[in-house]
Amino acid sequence: MPEIIQNTLFLTTPGALVSRDHLTLLVEVPVYPDDLEPDQRTRDRVRDWRKVSIPIHHLESVCVFGAVAVTPPALSLCWEHGVAVNYLTENGYLQARLASVPDTSVTLRRAQFRGADDPELALRLARNIVAGKLQNSRNSLLRGAREAPVPADAEVLTAAAGDIALVLRSLPGQTSLDAVRGAEGAGAQAYFASFSALLKQQRDAFAFRHRSRRPPRDRINCLLSFLYALLRHDCTAALTAIGLDPFVGFLHAERPNRPALALDLMEEFRPWLADRLAVTLVNRQQIGADDFREREGGAVELTDAGRKRVIAAWQQRKQETLQHPWLDQQLRLGLMPFAQARLLARVLRRDLPDYLPLVPK
Repeated sequence: MPEIIQNTLFLTTPGALVSRDHLTLLVEVPVYPDDLEPDQRTRDRVRDWRKVSIPIHHLESVCVFGAVAVTPPALSLCWEHGVAVNYLTENGYLQARLASVPDTSVTLRRAQFRGADDPELALRLARNIVAGKLQNSRNSLLRGAREAPVPADAEVLTAAAGDIALVLRSLPGQTSLDAVRGAEGAGAQAYFASFSALLKQQRDAFAFRHRSRRPPRDRINCLLSFLYALLRHDCTAALTAIGLDPFVGFLHAERPNRPALALDLMEEFRPWLADRLAVTLVNRQQIGADDFREREGGAVELTDAGRKRVIAAWQQRKQETLQHPWLDQQLRLGLMPFAQARLLARVLRRDLPDYLPLVPK
């Protein structure tokens, strides 16, 4: 069945249909016989339909995973009420975001575009973004080393944290975007080379050798990619709500259909929000090998039940609170991308001298 978590409607069942019924969304979910495999589920084999009506004023966003149909009247209803509809693959890769014309300040976007064309400002922002990601990566590894039950794992994590510290110290001397991107890549290589030492349980089922994506080739990469997709959705929503264009970034190069600024904003959140949740789910055995399946060609994807379990854990994690170090406010983790997007907007407006990434204590 569809799930509403914190005003976001998640549609994960293949074959579901979303239509309009006055001021509500009518969601029809197919019920298949229990003995049918996922690749055998077609509309002519539906045993029954479950229907649920959702008033549009209860929603802020809709996330559509895989083969789910949304009718034009339903899309129109969403746009009329400012509800964005996000289309993702079954693995959670964001393909499109459909929203009404935003009522935002044109002056902020003009400042953003001018900033993206300013080599000095772009370099400064890119350096700070990478510094935030590397510092959070280092903190996660050091925390893992302190909690590691095996001394050898602690040594691996501590050594990797030291390598990242060296990269951090080199950042101020980087004088080009390519050099900053190279530093980010070196830090990421050290981080992921030691990532498996963070796993205390299910190491065989979640063996991690290197980062693979599009498609992910193992379970842990699949889990990371799915969480990154959820994080990218939240960062895109935050930037759009603030009035920034999520496709014009500073660290990530601009490409068609690539939300470069959302990818920029994601970097500081990846290690302590997405990666740490992935490690927690595996170590607490809240997700297991049965929550994944392998397709022909070696691609690994989450099952329907696995996706729902990860989404529920993600939304629950976002309800936790944290003291924002720069704003001196206690905020829910789900609001942190909005807070950082506002800080970035103030930098672009020249209200603040520099962008400060979020580095939790």
